[in-house]
Amino acid sequence: MQQTISELEKEKKRLETAINELSVLNDIATAISSTQPVEKVIEQIVMRCIKHLRVEQGTVQLFTEENPDHNFQTMIRKQDDSRIILPFRLDNQLTGWMLENKRPLLVNDITNDERFKVSKSYDLPFNSLLSAPMLVKGKLTGLLTIFNKKNNEQFVEQDKRLLTIIAAQSAQIIENARLYEEEKMYLSLREEMRLAKQIQLNLLPKSNPEIPNYSIRGMSIPATDVGGDYFDFINFKSGKLGFCVGDISGKGIPAARLMSNIQAAIRSTSLVQLDCAKCVEITNRLLFKTTESNKFATLFYGVLDPQTHIVEYCNGGHDRPVIIRNNGDTGGLDPTGMLIGAIEEVEYGKSTVELEVGEILLIYSDGVTEAMNADEKEFGFDNMVAILFKNKDLSTKEILENIYNKVLEHSAGHPQSDDITLMIVKREN
Repeated sequence: MQQTISELEKEKKRLETAINELSVLNDIATAISSTQPVEKVIEQIVMRCIKHLRVEQGTVQLFTEENPDHNFQTMIRKQDDSRIILPFRLDNQLTGWMLENKRPLLVNDITNDERFKVSKSYDLPFNSLLSAPMLVKGKLTGLLTIFNKKNNEQFVEQDKRLLTIIAAQSAQIIENARLYEEEKMYLSLREEMRLAKQIQLNLLPKSNPEIPNYSIRGMSIPATDVGGDYFDFINFKSGKLGFCVGDISGKGIPAARLMSNIQAAIRSTSLVQLDCAKCVEITNRLLFKTTESNKFATLFYGVLDPQTHIVEYCNGGHDRPVIIRNNGDTGGLDPTGMLIGAIEEVEYGKSTVELEVGEILLIYSDGVTEAMNADEKEFGFDNMVAILFKNKDLSTKEILENIYNKVLEHSAGHPQSDDITLMIVKREN
């Protein structure tokens, strides 16, 4: 009879323990959602450990592979308001032991525990700890640790079992919350890139200019995740044509905003200042004052006079345009200045070039010459010039299409990593 009572009492205690564990896990499950921010999820877990395990302080440390020198980063530390416990960072002894063993650790006398080398003269803010590994698919992702049971009680096996269960459940909840945050960031980034691309496309010319005796055409193919190149045409009342090609630093909305600033500056300045060098100089100053210090651009700006067939140009750090001469020469235009937006006060020079009948001027962005193939070999300047020369007697539309198709052919198997922009000015008569 006495044995039966004893067995019943054991069974009753086992059931009470199981019910308590289920209650704790249900409390955590109902209070925490993986759609909450990661830090909020961790805070809820720590606070419930403090409450249900009746301890003074708890921490969660997450494994961070980005920092090889400090494998764990303490994300959340909470403590019972009824006690003042000095902040304490788990040292390499605990994290090293957990990385090696990946199992719960129960310590009721830290200063005399052989697994730790702690000087007895050091006044620790705790005497006992219980730590459990947080594992996701067998991979250690963090530690859940609690310190000092209240009323000077010691940790027992039941505490270790419960914390182990909480750590196992919490690891997956935290991982889900982290993945959810990453997904939100990814979707937000994709939307930003979509908006940036739309801004870029809206700023590009809707049609090519019609100038007597000339065929002029531009095209820009944006990469999937790069801020964007820029090109534009400006028709002056005098009959002259302004044209420019730029390459914007950065990506996303900031790059698209920078592009719109350049367009606005060039267009507004050119209305009152036909001198291309002065126009670029003013644009540089405006850009420097209205953008962050790490934002800049390269810019080629030219003005064609169809009466004299002279192009006056200023090149602010952009790739050298190519000119195909009737005698077979394939030279590049001389540089005249540095990139824009980096230094406020810069003097830009200008130069001129005259186009004869049949001669071609090509302006391009580095997305053309630096296009990579699967072997990481660039398309190259010489290759571009050779294709231009070979196709010089074709229409400007066909010339641009042939260059672009050759770039695609070269980079087959390798994703486009930068915007591809081409502009051609060809004198026909």
